[in-house]
Amino acid sequence: MKIKVTLFATVIFFVAACGTSKHKYKKEPHGGFNLFTIQQDRDLGRQVAMEIESDPNEYPILDSASNVAAYKYIYNVRNAILESGKVKHKDDFPWRVRIIQKDVLNAFCTPGGYIYFYTGILKYLDTEAQLAGVMGHEMGHADLRHSTRQMTTMFGLQIVSAAALGDKSALGQIATALLGLTYSRKHESAADHMSVDYLCGTKWPGAGGAGFFEKIEAEGGVGVPVWLSTHPNPKNRIENFHGWSNEHACQGNDDGRDSYAEFKTLFD
Repeated sequence: MKIKVTLFATVIFFVAACGTSKHKYKKEPHGGFNLFTIQQDRDLGRQVAMEIESDPNEYPILDSASNVAAYKYIYNVRNAILESGKVKHKDDFPWRVRIIQKDVLNAFCTPGGYIYFYTGILKYLDTEAQLAGVMGHEMGHADLRHSTRQMTTMFGLQIVSAAALGDKSALGQIATALLGLTYSRKHESAADHMSVDYLCGTKWPGAGGAGFFEKIEAEGGVGVPVWLSTHPNPKNRIENFHGWSNEHACQGNDDGRDSYAEFKTLFD
C-alpha cells in the first residue's frame, strides 16, 4: 500500500510539473501531458544514441575526427539556430549532430537533442537555408518533447510511471520503441512552425524548410520517401512555411547556395 501511495504521489507531481501550456501559434500545443522529466528526455536520447551507434551496419556513422570539415559546417548551422534565442531547451539538451553515411532521404532527432542526418538528404538538398530548415524541424520535435509525450500516451500510466521512478527495464523498453517512432501530423506541423520560428531573425529565409518539399513537388513526387506518406501533404506544408514566414515578417534572404554546394562535395 505504501508503494502504491508513493507511486500515485509521484505521478501527480509529474502531471502538475508538466502542465499544458500553449505555444504562441494558434491550435498548436507547446505543452501537453508528459510524465517524463527533462533529465529523462536526456537519458532516453542517450540510450537511443547508444543503440544507433552500436549498430554500424544499419547506421554507419561518419567519424567526426576524420570528417572535420563536414561536421564543422553542420555544427555551424546548428549553432546559429541555438543562438536564435528561440530554442526553449537550448541549455537542457546536448544538441549533438551525427551524419549517417547512407543514401536515405531522411533526418531525425531523438529526445534530448541527438540529431542525425543521412548523407542521402544532405546530398539532395540544394542550399544551406534548406539544411537549416530541416534541422530546425528536427530540433523542434525535441524542443517540444514530442517523443516523450507520445511515449506517455502509447505506454500508459503503469510503464511510464515505472520509468519515471527510474525502472531501467521500463526505460529500456521505451528507448527501444523510440527507434521506430513516427510522429502525428499535428506534431509534424508543430515542428514546421518551430523551424520557421528558429530561422526567423537569422540570415536565412524563415521558410527555408519549404525547400525540401518544393524540390519533391517539382520532381512530381518521384522518389518520395515512404515515411513522408504519413506526414501532412507537402503542398500544404510549403504554403504553411511561407505563410508563417510572412506573418512574422522574416527578413533573412541568404540561402547559402554556394557554400552548400562546396559542403556537398565532401560526400562525393
